[in-house]
Amino acid sequence: MSDRGYRPPRALSPLREHLRETFWFAPTLTLICAVLLWFVASAVDEQIVAYLRRAQAYDSIEDLVSIAQDTQQIVVTISSAMMTFIGVVFSISLVAVQMASGQLTPRVVRIFVRSRISKLTLSVFLATFVFSLLVLSSYESTADPRQVTTVPFLQSVLTALLVGLSLLLFIAYVSSTLRLMQIGPVVDRIARDSFRVLRRMPAGQPQEDSLPAETGQIVHRGRPGVLRDVNVARLVRVARQQDVVLRLIPRVGDFVVPGTPVLAVHGGSAPPRQALRYAVWVGVERTLHQDLAFGLRQLSDIALRALSSAVNDPTTAVQCLDRIVQFLAAVARIPLGVVHHRDRTGAVRLVQDVPGWVDLVDLGFEEIRRCATGSPQVTRRLLAGIDDLVLLAGPERQGPLIRHRALLVQAVERTMPDAAEREFALLPDRQGIG
Repeated sequence: MSDRGYRPPRALSPLREHLRETFWFAPTLTLICAVLLWFVASAVDEQIVAYLRRAQAYDSIEDLVSIAQDTQQIVVTISSAMMTFIGVVFSISLVAVQMASGQLTPRVVRIFVRSRISKLTLSVFLATFVFSLLVLSSYESTADPRQVTTVPFLQSVLTALLVGLSLLLFIAYVSSTLRLMQIGPVVDRIARDSFRVLRRMPAGQPQEDSLPAETGQIVHRGRPGVLRDVNVARLVRVARQQDVVLRLIPRVGDFVVPGTPVLAVHGGSAPPRQALRYAVWVGVERTLHQDLAFGLRQLSDIALRALSSAVNDPTTAVQCLDRIVQFLAAVARIPLGVVHHRDRTGAVRLVQDVPGWVDLVDLGFEEIRRCATGSPQVTRRLLAGIDDLVLLAGPERQGPLIRHRALLVQAVERTMPDAAEREFALLPDRQGIG
């Protein structure tokens, strides 16, 4: 996590992440590829027939025509059944995702949207449907080998291969969707995405170094929304060209409205607004691309819903606490706070505020602690997690952990008047109750 050798992420990184958040790009690209594949296969089939006609191998052409006629009905069946199959499969899948979002949190829908297997399955299904329709247009009504100009032999083979690939992807897709309905894989996916954000983030500074005097501010002129991404490479490049230092005022994940200052300029004149286009991305909801705290937010949401009286599933809350403790243990000794993005010469060009240790601990424990007093399984796991983190964190970071532990003990003592119940609920246990 050192700044040494640090380079800002590539400029296309935010765009790539935004395309992953959409469900239309991959199917559209695959449809275009299916049309191009049909053009190539059609040209190859025409070349095969033309070669056989030049060689006067009419028996071979007649054999190809016979094979094509046999496969025509299969292609017709595929084209008529594939769209129905797509509708039924994805209707059932959307119901499953809706059930998962209702039981866990609506934020898990983004896991389905970002799923590569989901996009690949839909893309191949649609490509098979479109390709089979195009193949049907290649069949000719004449069977005379002397008049045939093309026989869709290669096209029929490719259609069969696409059907086989669709069946294999369907099996993988069903397995992936069933895993999405289980709490274990969901929280594991959230944790892995959070660690991916942590690995990309350069080391923070405990305290912000002295910056040149602030000489201006740049306000947000776009639509209101959540600050989702920051094009670090573009901002660093613009700041280097202008010989200034830019400071990002809101954190990634903050809601900004038009007129809100988003960038402060230090040490010179403000860069032209045209140069800062597409440097800050605002959307309707948070993403895990650069938002270090969003993973803990999702885990806390799942745990809070599990602890509600409507769901009453403390085991799910314990599973979320496992991942929260795992993440906090990973950042226990990592410098947090202000992040300095440098140019190629090592000069600081962009200063960005990220959540500190206290922010992350409060996000992970505060709300769960308030709702856990009536569930001994959760209080025992929470105490065990805090005790483990106290051992891993340095002395300067033990304060918020000790505070949450003391508040939890006080809340349990108020809630449970019986001494035996209090003793049982305040016994640290990494499995909750087991």
